[in-house]
Amino acid sequence: MSHKRIPKRKAAFAAGTVVALGAAAILLPNANASQDGSSNDAAAVAPKPLKATDASDLASQLQKLLGDAFAGSYYDADSRQLVVNVTAGDTSVVVQAKQAGAKVRVVDNSLTELAAGAKTLKDRATIPGTSWGVDPKTNKILVTADSTVTGAKWNTLESTVKSLGSDMATIKKSAGTFKTFVSGGDAIFGGGARCSLGFNVTAGDGSPAFLTAGHCGVAAEQWSDSETGQPIATVDQATFPGNGDFALVKYDDPATQAPSEVNVGGGQTVAIQQAADAEVGSQVFRMGSTTGLADGQVLALDATVNYPEGTVTGLIQTDVCAEPGDSGGSLFTQDGSAIGLTSGGSGDCTVGGETFFQPVTTALQAVGATLGAGDAAGGAGGDQAGGDQAGAGAGDQAGAGQEAGAGGDASASPGGEAGAGQEVGGEQAGGDVIGGQDTGNGQDAGNGQDVGNGTGDAGQSHN
Repeated sequence: MSHKRIPKRKAAFAAGTVVALGAAAILLPNANASQDGSSNDAAAVAPKPLKATDASDLASQLQKLLGDAFAGSYYDADSRQLVVNVTAGDTSVVVQAKQAGAKVRVVDNSLTELAAGAKTLKDRATIPGTSWGVDPKTNKILVTADSTVTGAKWNTLESTVKSLGSDMATIKKSAGTFKTFVSGGDAIFGGGARCSLGFNVTAGDGSPAFLTAGHCGVAAEQWSDSETGQPIATVDQATFPGNGDFALVKYDDPATQAPSEVNVGGGQTVAIQQAADAEVGSQVFRMGSTTGLADGQVLALDATVNYPEGTVTGLIQTDVCAEPGDSGGSLFTQDGSAIGLTSGGSGDCTVGGETFFQPVTTALQAVGATLGAGDAAGGAGGDQAGGDQAGAGAGDQAGAGQEAGAGGDASASPGGEAGAGQEVGGEQAGGDVIGGQDTGNGQDAGNGQDVGNGTGDAGQSHN
């Protein structure tokens, strides 16, 4: 099926297109001047309020500036400030970090020491059902064990964590079981597996394609957007397990239109403006074919997960819920930054749990693809990822305004308040929220504008 006909099904664009704001005004080239134009250090040390995506950009630049003194960073959503960990005192580079607008915190563990601790865990405690990642808020390695880690396995894990020292790592139990979020049954799209499309991209040869989870890519070579439909796309590259969980799938019809959007249900889409790295503490949204839209926070980076199928490294850990069939779905920010692809985790959207995502920036670099037509990975503008391709439910054609899951509606209450209606990073969007549905934690996805700007099926089911 050609997706050229999908735009005919699109609803009118909602008022207010989401535009990712540039971070140039707060980054290092202007860091030596205070807000009043002076060079007074005292006036420059007050941290600046930042959007989460701008904070991520600033963190990347500060990591290069600080070098070995950089020990991680996170976003304080309450104060809207970037907090940067350093292992040095008030040196000139620390002053520069403060002048750039960050809040600087001196910590004990360097990134090198934390990486050494993670290697010890890999060498001594690579046990299915375990995970670990760096938590910059505590400056420690966060180790998690699911419900299958008991007896001798638990003893091995616990003793390994203790050997690192109490100031290096913490351990907690998860009630669920770590697994990839693939399911069989209704809305099967490829080889008996059901997944979700992540983001539409342009492959290195210029052909239209999309990103999804690697464990989806190894489960089936060809993918359809309906249960009984003909294949519309073929896997080009897939990585799982190992150094990531991502796949590049090329559309069979080179004329396929692949809009840079994520369908969030209720006739709404979020335009994808760029790819960005995750920042601990920032709010993110996940769209999947089974559970629709959900949101939460980034908890840790560079996470290692030991699935039953094998170990996967370099993931993003969050508290966003997900369920089977959501694998490969899009993780993004309210202002249109592509962040990750759903990999797996524990729990569900009733009890919650830990969820892991493949970073989009890493996947783009690995497969040689770009967001949109000719844009560099991580760049803004142009036609970005997301779009109309993934199937939306059992036997349902993937397309604009499609229902998510097995023919179910991805939007709980179009145009209604999200949860308790708490605002996220600014003004409420005129009563509209992402997809017009409850995002799971009582927050309104507004930012002074309507984040939905049309329809489409990126982030819908492609499992």
